[in-house]
Amino acid sequence: MVSAPNGTDPGVRVRFCPSPTGNPHVGLVRTALFNWAFARHNKGTLVFRIEDTDAARDSEESYQQLLDSMRWLGLDWDEGPEIGGPHAPYRQSQRMELYQDVARKLINAGHAYFCYCSTEELDARREAARAAGKPSGYDGKCRALTPEEVAAFKAEERTPIVRFRMPDEPITFTDLVRGELTFTPENVPDYGIVRANGAPLYTLVNPVDDALMEITHVLRGEDLLSSTPRQIALYKALADIGVGNGTIPAFGHLPYVMGEGNKKLSKRDPQASLNLYRERGFLPEGLLNYLSLLGWSLAEDRDIFSMEEMVAAFDVADVNANPARFDLKKAEAINATHLRQLDVADFIAACEPWLKAPYAPWRPEAFDRAAFEEIAPHAQTRLTVLSDITDNVDFLFLDEPVRDEASWNKAMKEGSDALLRTAREKLADADWSSPESLKEAVLAAGEQHGLKLGKAQAPVRVAVTGRTVGLPLFESLQVLGKDRTFTRIDAALARLTA
Repeated sequence: MVSAPNGTDPGVRVRFCPSPTGNPHVGLVRTALFNWAFARHNKGTLVFRIEDTDAARDSEESYQQLLDSMRWLGLDWDEGPEIGGPHAPYRQSQRMELYQDVARKLINAGHAYFCYCSTEELDARREAARAAGKPSGYDGKCRALTPEEVAAFKAEERTPIVRFRMPDEPITFTDLVRGELTFTPENVPDYGIVRANGAPLYTLVNPVDDALMEITHVLRGEDLLSSTPRQIALYKALADIGVGNGTIPAFGHLPYVMGEGNKKLSKRDPQASLNLYRERGFLPEGLLNYLSLLGWSLAEDRDIFSMEEMVAAFDVADVNANPARFDLKKAEAINATHLRQLDVADFIAACEPWLKAPYAPWRPEAFDRAAFEEIAPHAQTRLTVLSDITDNVDFLFLDEPVRDEASWNKAMKEGSDALLRTAREKLADADWSSPESLKEAVLAAGEQHGLKLGKAQAPVRVAVTGRTVGLPLFESLQVLGKDRTFTRIDAALARLTA
């Protein structure tokens, strides 16, 4: 765990509370990261809470993915699943009786009421309000039903929902990112907190858990900003019925993350899936470094930093309210920098998953660890993501180089056979313990045919590795060895003269 600087507030309690639906996405990770950094900077507490009250959409598989993703990212939590804490349980599906009890108390205290309006009636009234140019939220029809009206609805066998009664006055609060905001009553109508089947809604359970878990700061996405005045009103009502300590959290709403076409990055966008970045071989540090830049920066002229440095500097007041654009190329560039900063031994260990099935195309027994460790420092300077390692080193472990026709056609021009024969002759006399000697041999072959080094080495590279691009050629030849290099050049010559 990263330790926090001195002089910060140990009373800070923040929460990360995802729903276990589908695969984790980068917007969710950005929210988790900012909460984690804020908690660690302030020597506070990060509560990891699972909001799984939607039985139709939640799944155990998604729940396990959430935990696994947090562990992979290195975002540790202080209370929550697998750890416990004074406010357990931390899965809302295990707290249903508590929510039902709170809903009864809110009704009894007059803060909530039963609403018998049907969906069709609500839709018709909303449409009429829109046509009249008025706000189309709930119009309060069931706010003050008479006993006779209630009896009539029950006689029709209508099953009510429970609505929270919003105050008839503006609600003002200071957003940690956006400053002072005011919402007027006509724009924040009464809202549902319990479904007709008795199941509590997010609008109830989220503030109830925040109150009971003594959350002091809520950092979440901008898409939830409109629900904040509702929750502030509910916090006050909860305090009135003795739920929680009466503290209303400070809110900070993080900017949208935008994707292609200037649209908000959606869960359904391919580049939004966290699993995509894990499978491609992003380092957790590299991905988190990039995601932290979506709304925050360590300094104007610095994009690369460690999580320890982020924690030391993080202040939610520095978060930019403007939408942040997700730039995959920049994410890759930042990850590449983090790859280069690894110790070689750590880089080798990080590559391990991509050196075996299902990623590796070579026979398991063909893998030569000593050869890989020899070439690894050169690979480390070239990779963008760890999965790139497979194509970059497969020439060492395949019986024959890959057959890439585009590379062959690009490199093997008229006269390439003569160049390859000359290069073979020069390489035969070279010092194979020295990549520089191998380079001089190919350079000399090129000069003999009127070619500069770049043109001369292209046929050699494709003959040996199968591709026009790859790791430094002469270091690659040295690791491959003289005999295997000549076998491949001979095979290329045979193909050229066939």
